[in-house]
Parts: sequence; C-alpha cells; structure tokens
Amino acid sequence: MARTVEKARSAETGRFIPMKEAEKHPRTTVVEKVKVGPTKRRK
Repeated sequence: MARTVEKARSAETGRFIPMKEAEKHPRTTVVEKVKVGPTKRRK
C-alpha cells in the first residue's frame, strides 16, 4: 500500500516547490497529499 506525503505546488506554474518556499508565499502555493512508494505489481 502506498503512503502519502505532503508536497507543495506552485499555483501559478503547477510545478512542485520546496516546503520552505511554500511557507514564505502561502497565497500562491498549494500543499497537497501525494501518494509515494511502490505501486501494485502487475501480473
């Protein structure tokens, strides 16, 4: 089962940015929960 991690994304460009940058500019960033880790094995 994949786990989730909080990652920051720029609302203007849609690219991931560091969390410290998101804390400095809270109006132009979005913090999302993203699935991380291994996916299910294919048969």
